[in-house]
Amino acid sequence: MGEPVVLCSTDRRGVATVTLNRPEVNNAYNAEVVQALLDTFAALAVDRAVRVIVIRGNGRHFQAGADLKWLQEIGRMDAAANLETSRKTATAMRGLNEMTKPTIALVHGACVGGGTGIVASCDVVIAESTATFAITEARWGVAATVIFPQLNTTIGLRQVRRYALTCERFDAQRAQALGLVHEVCAPGALDATAEPIIDGLLKAAPEAVALSKRSAMLAAGAIVSDAEFTRIIAEHAAKRASAEAAEGLQSFVEKRDPNWYPGSAPAV
Repeated sequence: MGEPVVLCSTDRRGVATVTLNRPEVNNAYNAEVVQALLDTFAALAVDRAVRVIVIRGNGRHFQAGADLKWLQEIGRMDAAANLETSRKTATAMRGLNEMTKPTIALVHGACVGGGTGIVASCDVVIAESTATFAITEARWGVAATVIFPQLNTTIGLRQVRRYALTCERFDAQRAQALGLVHEVCAPGALDATAEPIIDGLLKAAPEAVALSKRSAMLAAGAIVSDAEFTRIIAEHAAKRASAEAAEGLQSFVEKRDPNWYPGSAPAV
């Protein structure tokens, strides 16, 4: 057996580091990663020794979204299995977003699709100046419904309506202007930039931090209701099982444009 797809360690101060660990596929998530995140977040939430949670990625990139070949497989499953996959994915994001412990994302390389959901679910985000971001699901005929609540809260509906529809990439400076990123640092300086922020979090009282976070989110309407949670899961699963998604994901495998793309040249 190889290394776990998600690594977790806690230092003597109570700073837990969660590391996405599929560098061979740029940390793209699949069923194994989703389950590992569910288990890790659940354990950290009840571990009284943990004061701060840091999330990062191994290899060249922070997180490259979903493993598209895996999405193809899920789209061919029966409706119940497909829905359960969406439920687990959404639950992992919800668990991170509503974590009582303060969370920090350290971003390098690419942060794509579900990676932007992870970032939007964290309290503090630091990115290297060379990092890039994109919400790319629609490019492949699927939809990012399970991370829209976090993205809407973080960058606002107006920006989601641009970037989730165009799927265009934007740089760390743009991400900071949008509110997705708090601090931009030089390549290799993520840890040094994070250290004073972590120190500030450790100086704050744990119960006061948890209450402040929860109360602020409730006051802003940033806690998703169970009914809304159920709706976005159903949408997520249904879109992945659609003919459009099948074509989009197959176009990725075959390295070609999907059949809905008319080409970039204007009509003469």
